[in-house]
Amino acid sequence: MINEAGAVSRKAEETLDPDDWDRMEATAQNVLAYSLAHIRNVRSRPLWRQMPPEVRARFTGGVPQAPASLDNVLEELKEDLLPFSMGNLHPRFWMWFMGSGSFTGALADFLAAIDGSNLGGGDTAAALVDRQVVGWLKQMVGFPEGASGTIVSGGSMANMIGLTIARNQMAGVDVRSEGVAAIPSQLRFYASDQVHSCHQKSLEALGLGNKALVRVATGPDGNIDLSALEKAIARDRSSGRKPACVIATAGTVNTGAIDDLNAIGALCKREGLWFHVDGCIGALIAIAPENRGLVAGLETADSLALDPHKWLHVPFTAGCALVRDAQAHRKAFALSPEYLEEKPRGIAGAPFLHDLNMGTSAGFAALKIWMALKENGVEKFGRLIDQNISQAKELSARIENEPRLQLMAPTVINIVNFRYDPGGMGEASLKALNTEIMLRLQEEGIAALSDTTVRGRHSLRVAICNHRTRSEDLELLVREILRVTDAIEVAA
Repeated sequence: MINEAGAVSRKAEETLDPDDWDRMEATAQNVLAYSLAHIRNVRSRPLWRQMPPEVRARFTGGVPQAPASLDNVLEELKEDLLPFSMGNLHPRFWMWFMGSGSFTGALADFLAAIDGSNLGGGDTAAALVDRQVVGWLKQMVGFPEGASGTIVSGGSMANMIGLTIARNQMAGVDVRSEGVAAIPSQLRFYASDQVHSCHQKSLEALGLGNKALVRVATGPDGNIDLSALEKAIARDRSSGRKPACVIATAGTVNTGAIDDLNAIGALCKREGLWFHVDGCIGALIAIAPENRGLVAGLETADSLALDPHKWLHVPFTAGCALVRDAQAHRKAFALSPEYLEEKPRGIAGAPFLHDLNMGTSAGFAALKIWMALKENGVEKFGRLIDQNISQAKELSARIENEPRLQLMAPTVINIVNFRYDPGGMGEASLKALNTEIMLRLQEEGIAALSDTTVRGRHSLRVAICNHRTRSEDLELLVREILRVTDAIEVAA
């Protein structure tokens, strides 16, 4: 603003940097101390706590207009956030298939924010870390050096990346230019009836619809029935539809079943189909010395989705899509408007990473994967995967040795399906009883299980993807299930 004397007058300029860096350092030290304590003492506190109404009410206030002391803000979070987390850091969290985190991963997320890079692109060290991590993941699952890959938010997006490329490659037209309406024949994607729901969402978002996803029956082992798959492909061809892709599952959500990847890969080659593997649960078994044979054939896929925030235990979120044909991968997503042209040098003097996925902006998720692998090495993570699979087999044996507990499906990897069944009860009563057992274990902060339906019957489900789980936790689980059930029966 120009004043009457012709001089420039300015308001005091502001910043988000602290006024007192020494005080900020002290605050950071306090945060570090109670963050360490939160993880160090995880076993000694309840897995989960119901949030009291007065705490819940504090999250309904309006937007703050005036500043507050950072120390007070952090104290509020210490009291109202950390005690009421999901509980997946706890050694007895087996509810949903997710990793249990690590302090190193938390430090990596902090350092990623300090670096501040947008991983959409740029000639930066962060971009090189991202590319190196993708290269490491390719090595870990046996993909060729010339394959492509991208770090994304999680398994759902990683699967969508693979299915997008499959659609574009198999459509017979330039889908990016002409749209899905120009595809001459209805595309069909095949998967087992145990396929994750993200695939339906993906095909809906890709404009193909749920009907494009052909769900093929599974056998008693939970694997896709190859004969039924071949018949479905032939039936669609004879009806004028175009078989495009088979989605093999390396670890189903319900039971951990692994499709015959070698056989499906051979079928896809023979039929001229895209071979996609959803490996968000089981792909990293490829690094487990005792069990890697379970995912043999994974390395032959055209595209593969995997989740480092599961068995690499990095904090959420971190997924990865790998694609054998690097040119097809780039062709599906690359777009270079005038404001994002690559330059021969400078910050824009490197390939844009966003040309391999949907987002122009991306966080530095690769850093936590990079640090986890640097600190621990692939061999240790492989042993931890074997450890979880061994623990699942131990729990299965404990269940088989208890007359009132019943296994509901074969234990293939680290997922155990079972229920309490004293005999003489109908399905509806068994579901009600086992649901109550599950909820009481959660509410008492003892253990987090989930439930599902296996071949039409209700089942409790334990998914052991946890580096903190110990044998005594499994023994405690069986003991507590029987105690809770005795209490329910006495009350009834």
